[in-house]
Order: sequence, then C-alpha cells, then structure tokens
Amino acid sequence: MTLFSLLYTFIALIVYIIAIPFILLLSFKQKYRQSLFARFFLFKNSPFHKEGIWFHVASLGEVKSLKPLINGLEGEKSISMITQTGYEEAGKLDANRRYLPFELLLPFWITKQRALVVSEAELWYLLFFIAKCKGLKTYLINARISDRSYQSYLRFKWFYEKIFANIDHVFAQSEKDKKRLLELGAKEVIVNGNIKAFQKIEVTHSFDKPKEEVITLASTHKDEEMMILAQLEIKNRKIIVVPRHPERFDSVDKMLRIFAQEKNCSYHRFSESTEFSSDIVLVDMMGALINIYAISDIVILGGSFIKGVGGHNPLEPAHFGCKVISGKEIFNQLALYDLVSNIEMVEIEEINATMSHAKMTSIISQADIEPILKELST
Repeated sequence: MTLFSLLYTFIALIVYIIAIPFILLLSFKQKYRQSLFARFFLFKNSPFHKEGIWFHVASLGEVKSLKPLINGLEGEKSISMITQTGYEEAGKLDANRRYLPFELLLPFWITKQRALVVSEAELWYLLFFIAKCKGLKTYLINARISDRSYQSYLRFKWFYEKIFANIDHVFAQSEKDKKRLLELGAKEVIVNGNIKAFQKIEVTHSFDKPKEEVITLASTHKDEEMMILAQLEIKNRKIIVVPRHPERFDSVDKMLRIFAQEKNCSYHRFSESTEFSSDIVLVDMMGALINIYAISDIVILGGSFIKGVGGHNPLEPAHFGCKVISGKEIFNQLALYDLVSNIEMVEIEEINATMSHAKMTSIISQADIEPILKELST
C-alpha cells in the first residue's frame, strides 16, 4: 500500500470508531436498519462469490439506469448499492446484489472480478484502490461534475487525482463534464450521454384514465406536498400525490386527510383502493409512478421546490407527453432536463398560473450505451 492509502485507511478507522454509536442509533429507523448493519458490520452481506462484472451505484435511480447494460451483457453480473430502496430495486435485475460496505471493510470484502463499473459520482478512494490492487479493470460511467459542485471538486483536486489514478476508463454525460473530469485527472474519457436517457420506460399496469384533468405530484419530499397543494385549484381536477420515500407515507396521509377535509374533497390511500375515484389520492406504494404518468395530464416534479435535493428524473413523464412543471432546484438533474423539451421551471407561487399555458413535453435526445457494452464485453 502507498503512504497515502495507509493514511487514508487510518483516518477511515478513526471515523468508523467514532461513527459506531450514531450508526446504532440510526439503525432503530426502519429506513436504515437493513442497509446500516450490512454496510458497517457485514451482517448478511458476504462478498460476491462468482467472478464477473461488478456494478456499483448509489441508490434507486442509478439501479434503474443499469438495466439496459446488465441485460446487454452476457456472463455473471453483480451489483452493489448504498440505499435500501436501491437494494429492493436491484432484486428486479439479473444480477447478484449486495450493499457496499464502508470503505474500511473493503479490503476484506472485495473479491476478484473481471471489472468494476461505478456510476456517476460514487468516487470512493479505497473502492477503486483495492479493486486495482486485486487486478480489476475499473470504469466510471455516466460521470458528471455539476455546476454546483465543480468549485468544491477543484479545491480538492489533489485528492481526486489520486482517485482517478485508479480508474482506467471514464464515460461522461457531456463535453462539459469531460473537460472537468480531465482537469481532475481522469483519463480515457468518452462522451456517450446520460445513460438514464436510455431506460426503457414501460407501463406494467394500465389504469383507466379519470375524466377529470389529472395532476400528479411526483416524488415529493417533506413540506413539498403542502407547498404545492396550497397553490392549486382543486375543483374539477384529480390530484394524485406520490411521495418519494415510503417512510413518509403515514405522515403525508395525515396531512392530506386534514387538507381534504378543509377543502371538502374526497380522499383515500391507494393501498386501500387501487383506483382514482376520490378527488385526492395518496399513492402509498412503490413502483406505481410510471403507470400513473401514463394517465396524467400535468406532472409537478418534486424535489425541485426545496433546497438540497436537486430535482428528479423528467424523462419518465416526458415519455408520455405529460405537461411537466418543475421548481428551479434541479442541480442533480441538469443533464436530464437538457434532454426534454417544454419543461416549465417556476417558483412555487407560479404553479397554478403556469398550468394554463404549459405545453406537452417530449424527449429530444437519447444516450448511446454501445461504447460501454463494447468495452465491457472485451
């Protein structure tokens, strides 16, 4: 090991020891219980046993984006992730799945594989360093450096140069990303677009479209439901609310019951009745959003009206030609927004007025995954 890697590992050990009490406290929350024990204590989280191509992503959206790649490759495939929702989604893929352990544990956990393929910004130093030490070819795909984080990356350029020294090939989302990645020390950079634009978007269950105008509040976060609903005219409209995180279903249910009562509207949870007969419906189950986009007239994308989230994927509602209204906090999705026409980006108080002149959206550009498939198949 190099002097830097030894120092980095020592710091990781100190962080690990300090973090243990906080990890144990967080583990009481259902959202984190499974992932934390697997990642920090390797509970039911054994190494991959068979040699093949190992993919690593952060969470749910990135897991979905890998489906065309995993389906397009032959042989053994494995995938690791960080979040519980990502782990559940990975169960739908033809790949072995694991949680990625904390960096300190990686030397004991990583086994020999043909290649390690990491998506987007999962730039863990020991992940790439240990992979190279064990003879894996290493790739970074769908790589991006957002405007918001660019200056932060530059301040720690010396650190990222050490990470990129252990990455063999990089596939970037745009020419701007390529330029920034090269500046940080990346090599062998190819621009092939955002692979999330290559997803096959398909309906798995067809719902009857209500006769009223259907407005879907999609992937909303804390406080956004009420912020948006306060701006809407409810009469003669069907309002469907789909929170981003399942652990919020009960709290959103309480809010919507009070709101519906105040507005003299009917309301029900989708888990109680899988239809859209009420004026307001809370969709409290995972995996239904694509099917709901298919019957929506207007989609208001959550995660974009509050700071810190950075927006969500606009390609899915655009696939169905929905009118899409978004906030302006979309720093994590800028590349995807560039691929969609006619999105209305507004302040929260402009939502209702915008609905009258919003246009149908469409996807205007696709990604090319063939360069990645060709490289991984050799």
